[in-house]
Amino acid sequence: MASAVHHRTATVGDLEVFYREAGDPKAPTVLLLHGFPTSSHMFRHLIPALADRYHVIAPDHIGFGQSAMPAPRDFPYTFEALTEVTSGLLRHLGIDRFAMYVQDYGAPIGWRLALKAPDRITAIITQNGNAYEEGFVRPFWDGVFAYTEAPGPDTEAPMRAALTLEVTRWQYVNGVADPSLVSPDNWVHDQALLDRPGNDEIQLRLFRDYPTNVGLYPRVHQYFRDSQVPLLAVWGANDEIFGPEGAKAFSRDLPGAEIHLLESGHFALESHLEPITEHIRDFLARVLA
Repeated sequence: MASAVHHRTATVGDLEVFYREAGDPKAPTVLLLHGFPTSSHMFRHLIPALADRYHVIAPDHIGFGQSAMPAPRDFPYTFEALTEVTSGLLRHLGIDRFAMYVQDYGAPIGWRLALKAPDRITAIITQNGNAYEEGFVRPFWDGVFAYTEAPGPDTEAPMRAALTLEVTRWQYVNGVADPSLVSPDNWVHDQALLDRPGNDEIQLRLFRDYPTNVGLYPRVHQYFRDSQVPLLAVWGANDEIFGPEGAKAFSRDLPGAEIHLLESGHFALESHLEPITEHIRDFLARVLA
């Protein structure tokens, strides 16, 4: 029988943080950190697939999903600020050590958690969660970096286009051999949240802050070399946002990294839930034993 998944809200500072939780709190914790433009909804099938053996926590970042969405004047939408809220949630829940699964935006949040307290991280699973410049696929990132270098009407227009239903759907189905495996509920759900009044400005703020993540990469690589943290990369090889070279690069600093390239795209869980789950369960059973 699948483990029950609880849908909860915690107050962190003055912000309401939504999270999904399953499994025995006494078991090893696995923290699931979602990417753009989704939420913990992306883990709805993975959570019960892991919760028989692990305590699984999947929060929605501020401005995403069911968590609070304060206006930019009331909250600094930076990756550092999102990390601080995640740290606050972990303190609230009394979680001291954890493995983490990072995808897209979840990766720079996860790297910051690791840099702040490396001894808390027991293992890393990265699913198209980038840490190397080799992972950036052009031309997707050309528009992002042009906007971050010179924000203005001309460079902002492509970024606003990235908030449309067409691009949200593309992120799910691009690179997937059989798109019928991917439920349209995904992009309909994500787009409804992106289309909330004021959310566009939130996303633009985070786009502008993205270079801070790249600036952290040398420190992240040093953390990998110093800690030799167990790492599993389960990566959609056809992703045109974070390509397979980003997955392969982990082995440069972590020679023991386990890297699996899957015939899928950015949101590989939607088409490859079973093989990803098998890789995760095998990996965690060995490294957390």
